[in-house]
Formats: sequence, C-alpha cells, structure tokens
Amino acid sequence: MSTLFVILCIVFLLGSFALVAAILLQKKRAAGGIGSIAGMGNAADTYWDKNKSRTMEGSLERLTKIGGVVLGVLAILLCLI
Repeated sequence: MSTLFVILCIVFLLGSFALVAAILLQKKRAAGGIGSIAGMGNAADTYWDKNKSRTMEGSLERLTKIGGVVLGVLAILLCLI
C-alpha cells in the first residue's frame, strides 16, 4: 500500500464521521402532510427563511452539502488509486 492511499483512507474516514455528526446535529423537518405534496406549504417568506444561511442550522446544511461532494470525489479517487 502506498503512503498516499493510507493518508486518503484516513482523511475519508475522518470526513465521513464529521459528515455523520453534521447530519445528526441538524433539526428534523416536519413532513407537512398532504399540503407539502401539493406544493402548498408555508408560502409566506419570513425573516427566518431569508436569514437562515447565517444561522448554525444553515451552516450545518452547507457543511453537509460540501462534505458530501468532497467525500464523493474522494471515494472515486480512492477507487482509482
């Protein structure tokens, strides 16, 4: 095994644990019932919705998206090595 492969495996493992932690720290979203299926959810834009990206919840969502993409690319890279 090459040193690069071992380092990438360790980074992949630590990243996957961090991604799981970020997912578990997020709040659960309400299903919304039949209104969410028809697209009739909460139509009003509230102050909370407009500034959500600045909160911890918004940061966790962004971290989850970025972490998922990075882990996907890293998984493909590990398969090629």
